[in-house]
Amino acid sequence: MAGIGFELRKLLARESYAGVLGAYGYAGLASSGPWVVSIGGVLAIGLLAHGTVQPAQRVTQFLVSITWLMAASLLLTGPLQLLFARFVADRIYEEQRSRILPNLLGALALTTITSGLLGALVAFGAFDESIACRALLVSNFVVLCTGWVLVVLLSGVKAYRAVAGLFLGAYLASVGSAAALRPFGLEGLLAGFLVGQAGALFAMLALVLRAFPGERSIRFDFLDARQAHYDLAAIGAVFYFGVWADKAVFWLNPGTSEQVLGPFRYSVIYDLPIFFAYLSAVPAMAAFFLRLEADFADRCQEFFESVRGGAPLDRLTAIKQGMVACVRRGLLEIVKVQGASLLLVFVAGPAMLRAVHISPLYLRLLYVDAAAVSLQVLFLSILNVLFYLDQRRPALTLAAIFCGSNLIFTLATQQLGPDWYGFGFAGSALVASAAGVSILSRKLEHLERDTFLLQPLHPSTDVSTAQGASS
Repeated sequence: MAGIGFELRKLLARESYAGVLGAYGYAGLASSGPWVVSIGGVLAIGLLAHGTVQPAQRVTQFLVSITWLMAASLLLTGPLQLLFARFVADRIYEEQRSRILPNLLGALALTTITSGLLGALVAFGAFDESIACRALLVSNFVVLCTGWVLVVLLSGVKAYRAVAGLFLGAYLASVGSAAALRPFGLEGLLAGFLVGQAGALFAMLALVLRAFPGERSIRFDFLDARQAHYDLAAIGAVFYFGVWADKAVFWLNPGTSEQVLGPFRYSVIYDLPIFFAYLSAVPAMAAFFLRLEADFADRCQEFFESVRGGAPLDRLTAIKQGMVACVRRGLLEIVKVQGASLLLVFVAGPAMLRAVHISPLYLRLLYVDAAAVSLQVLFLSILNVLFYLDQRRPALTLAAIFCGSNLIFTLATQQLGPDWYGFGFAGSALVASAAGVSILSRKLEHLERDTFLLQPLHPSTDVSTAQGASS
């Protein structure tokens, strides 16, 4: 999120409650805003269609379809997102911004072709719906996939209010278009959603073209093994699979789900409680994001610049101690804020379930999921710090621990019965967080040593620029 730390520090410098609240709000908007707006937009479409679209099952089919499309698009583009993000960061550091646009067009072309072919293969091979419905499913899938690639570059645009307004406007367009097209049933709702998503896609592309001018050609330098970091692609793949592993287990088990549309299934037992639980994580994400971008990022950059500048060891040690203090404060803030959110879920949980007409029997699962999400926020925060330190192998190890444990524990809890639902996700988040704290503590303790040991005896330009970009 290059440059956002300046905005956050400017708000905090006011030394007033308004400045602090503004900084937290800005951090929440940057860290969770697009996700909250997108989910809110999809739910708004569902609420508008409820009672007016017949048969009523079509509304459920729309909501489940969008959930599957989002999950599948993240799984498909996850490897490319981190790989391409690092390529862009390195080119910005090298002041070769003109190379970004041709490679962006290459990444978009690759994503469009791959998602289009896979989407068409599934939609026209596994669904019995109308041609229009299947075409809309493929179109939405392609637009979502290409959108995730463009999101990678939005941080470099440094127009955070414009980006937030873009997402809000896109989903308002989705809601309005879906409301107008709802007489056409499922096809109308999918078409309305597509209008907003396509609008967001072209608006993001316009922002990126303005921020990164260059030759309008297609290049694939980001796939060149001499410049690409394929371990980041592995992290992206493993991480997103881990995020969706518990949901997929519940969806694919006939005992905990039901078929909705073609191969798409959903779990009424699991989906809504986990959704409410994830909403409770927004304040903690904002708190850590504020600490990370307003404080830790600058100290991290100062450390690597001091290394390149030949600063004495005592200076490097002092900077590192400041970095450690920032991480500790950030993790402590997560515990405090997420603890308050968790308490709110425990108090308001029964009312939340009544509001969406869910049986109070699901209350226990809501509590377990809320605790699990609290632990996952801690895991995500540790993973972010490892990325800042360019510790890709430990990050991959941590993502693999979370992914494997989430899959195995969730499968085990399904064998144990309903009383254990949710504990698989919670257990995996606990294991990943505990492992993450241990790994991060060890990396920070030996940061000076590892930084120097990782340098080649005869550094090349590519190596030095890569180390510089990581800072």
